[in-house]
Amino acid sequence: MSSDVRTKPESSADRQGRQTAERSRAVGVTAGVALCVTGAAIAMGIGRLVPAVNPMLIAIVAGALVANLVTVPAWIKPGLDFSAKRLLRVGVALLGLQLMFSDVIGLGWGVIAVVVAIVVLGITGTMYVGKLLGLSWTQRILIACGFSICGAAAVAATDGVVSAKEEELLTSVALVVVFGTLMIPAIPLLSDVLGLSERQAGMWAGGSIHEVAQVVAAGGMIGGSALAVATVVKLARVLMLAPVMAYLGARQRRAAKGGDAEGTRPPLVPVFVLGFLGCVALRSSGLLPDEALDLARLAQTALLTTAMFALGLGVRVSLLRAVGPRPFVLAAASTVWVAGIALVGTLLVA
Repeated sequence: MSSDVRTKPESSADRQGRQTAERSRAVGVTAGVALCVTGAAIAMGIGRLVPAVNPMLIAIVAGALVANLVTVPAWIKPGLDFSAKRLLRVGVALLGLQLMFSDVIGLGWGVIAVVVAIVVLGITGTMYVGKLLGLSWTQRILIACGFSICGAAAVAATDGVVSAKEEELLTSVALVVVFGTLMIPAIPLLSDVLGLSERQAGMWAGGSIHEVAQVVAAGGMIGGSALAVATVVKLARVLMLAPVMAYLGARQRRAAKGGDAEGTRPPLVPVFVLGFLGCVALRSSGLLPDEALDLARLAQTALLTTAMFALGLGVRVSLLRAVGPRPFVLAAASTVWVAGIALVGTLLVA
């Protein structure tokens, strides 16, 4: 069937306007990324001077301080978005090079079952409490995944699948920082009060604390053997990012099935999740030399630190006041809930 509708040729003025807009966006992307890279470099430098503090946590806090002390120009926002989304996804994919399938299997099936229970029950319980509090589905799922899987990286990864509002994303990241940091001294102290062994305390830390960096800090406070167990248990939780994101991707595809265009449906499994699994498989193969793994670890840290600084730039006190107390209540409840599941599981299998 023919059509008489013809595309109107682009005028010289329209072309010039489009080119100007593209140049402005390119400048904004470059400037925004440059700012985030600078913030990340400073955070990593401080991390070298103070090894006990992870540069990613420094970057989030530094970004939040900058956002609340000075006015960040709106024209660099495309660069901040690029850093917080694109660079973060590459960093999450490279995170897979820290983990081998044999490490997870070496934990034993009992511990693996506990890890799965922490993530599944953690997300389910958080979603239920959030519903009782009247929070949106997207706000609930961001907090649930962040607190049950791997902190700010999981929050941002989840946002890449469900496309939450910006204030929901930034609120969830801020809550991960606040409550995860509180867990660093709390878990070692409570482990001592409860009389847990180093292995039990390490497993509890790895199963309950939100960020990988926070787990490392808490495990180091408990002891060397606890740190080793805590790190592997935490990375096993990180591995759960793949099936959870695949489930959310499938859910979003079903929700979009009634849309007007097939092209609007999201992928079944996000590309960065496939990249993460590919990196785990590559590390498990033993093909990569230690030098390549060290370089990849540095690149992963730099990318995630850059992304965390970008996310921190969006965390403003006025925003946190505007969202009200309900997300904070959910974050507190989720922290206690996940820690409780991890403690019961630890006492049963360790």
